[in-house]
Amino acid sequence: MEQEPIHTTAGNADVACNMCGSAACENLFTKKDYRLVCCTNCGLAYIANPPDAEGITAIYTAKSNYHDQLLDSGSDEYRRQRRTARQHMQMLRQFRTDPDGLSVLDIGCSSGIFLDEARSAGMVSTGAEISPETAEFARKHFGLSIHQGDWRGAEFADASFDVITLFDVIEHLPDPLGELEALHRLLKAGGLLLLSTPDIDGLFPRASYPLAKTLDYWPHPEPPHHLFQFSQKTLAAMVEKAGFTIEGARHTSIDLSYNFGTPKSWKQSPKMLAYAALFAPVAVLGQAIGKGDWLYLGATKP
Repeated sequence: MEQEPIHTTAGNADVACNMCGSAACENLFTKKDYRLVCCTNCGLAYIANPPDAEGITAIYTAKSNYHDQLLDSGSDEYRRQRRTARQHMQMLRQFRTDPDGLSVLDIGCSSGIFLDEARSAGMVSTGAEISPETAEFARKHFGLSIHQGDWRGAEFADASFDVITLFDVIEHLPDPLGELEALHRLLKAGGLLLLSTPDIDGLFPRASYPLAKTLDYWPHPEPPHHLFQFSQKTLAAMVEKAGFTIEGARHTSIDLSYNFGTPKSWKQSPKMLAYAALFAPVAVLGQAIGKGDWLYLGATKP
């Protein structure tokens, strides 16, 4: 029998900014009762009333349809993630041109597709994943070394990795600054921290925001999954505050079907088709001019 998706509810109490601790903020957008706000002190965008820890944990399981298609190597989503994993490796090579022999820890490794690509490039691949189902798939399907649960439970030694990656993970974490500070000790001196995340300052999010409240539709924020929305400025500031030195940033665009749907979904929602016709060209233009809505940031441990 198919499991019912697990739903979370927005919290009642507002939280302070994770980066600067300020409670001063302005409202940006409300979705599913979750309020996206912008800190008026440092500019970080975040969900002011996130679900509690139990609600967040419940999201990351196949029972709530989280990455369930990645358990099927023949699915369209699996193939899309394989393409994305190859893009991750291309970005990694821009910061470390010869990854052969480097050890990598992928936080939030899901079903292990990126780690499989990294291993093919000669890297020693290790992962940590909170979802029991995708962690088990990564172990059995790829034969990877995966810690299921919070990576702290693996008791990795200090300075044990050349590269630590968080691909589309940082925006999901309740305490991203604390996570980066804790991961700092695992990286060797001169090691690479590589992150990717949606960029709220990309051309498409910025161009579509003025209509968001009118249409009650802004696909960029994804609460309760995405608890934070970073720009290059705010992500770089947080990474530096955690003790890293910024190496550089690269911009690209999120897969168009993710933001704008597919012909199948357009048949069900004419509004989505109209939205895609209006803003998909903006997303393509954003990537062409270096203002895409997907950001990679590389940093070094001094």
